[in-house]
Amino acid sequence: MTRVLAVSDEVVDALWHPSVQSIRPDLLVGAGDLPFDYLDYLQSTLNVPLVYVPGNHDADLSGLRQGRNGMVLQAGMPTSRSAPGGDNADGRLVESAGLRIAGLGGCVRYNDGPNQYSQRQYRWRARRLAWRARRTRVDILLTHAPPARLGDRDDPPHRGIEALYGLAERLRPRLLIHGHIHPYGEKLADRRLGETLICNVVGFRVLDLHAPGQDGHDGP
Repeated sequence: MTRVLAVSDEVVDALWHPSVQSIRPDLLVGAGDLPFDYLDYLQSTLNVPLVYVPGNHDADLSGLRQGRNGMVLQAGMPTSRSAPGGDNADGRLVESAGLRIAGLGGCVRYNDGPNQYSQRQYRWRARRLAWRARRTRVDILLTHAPPARLGDRDDPPHRGIEALYGLAERLRPRLLIHGHIHPYGEKLADRRLGETLICNVVGFRVLDLHAPGQDGHDGP
């Protein structure tokens, strides 16, 4: 079993404390719109891998990666731009803590901010991600925004992504983890898209993934 601590959108003061170690996760995932120093604190305190995607309120992280010495690089050269430690899975397939994670960050375009895409652009990005992950089944599809009509909202900034339907059908992830939709005290139910369990992790969620076939389960 792999324990995942998933965080998104809202800083939880109780996690920004050494007592967060009591959760004992194997993996930290970030679904966007969190301060980078918050993610870095969680990763260093928990001493686990971090996999994340950017949200629409995050900076444009395209072309950035972290070198082995912790220095942020752009096109192989040091840069003053910042990025969280860990793996940016946006548009990529990442393997971490024994799990295969495909990522698709940002949200549906509603203004000229970073990490926003039209539905047509998302279809193109989803096809490219599906091709990259074509030889393996994915455990987690990590996104910032949810699928359209499955936990999204009617206002333009919070509309869901149409392309996630076809992407989930092709990748068959056990979990689709997203943020972006703040519950504001409402209890948001998990949803199903075929074989995939959709989880809104705004704030945080702790999710335990069983190995396929373990105890008759193929998921959390």
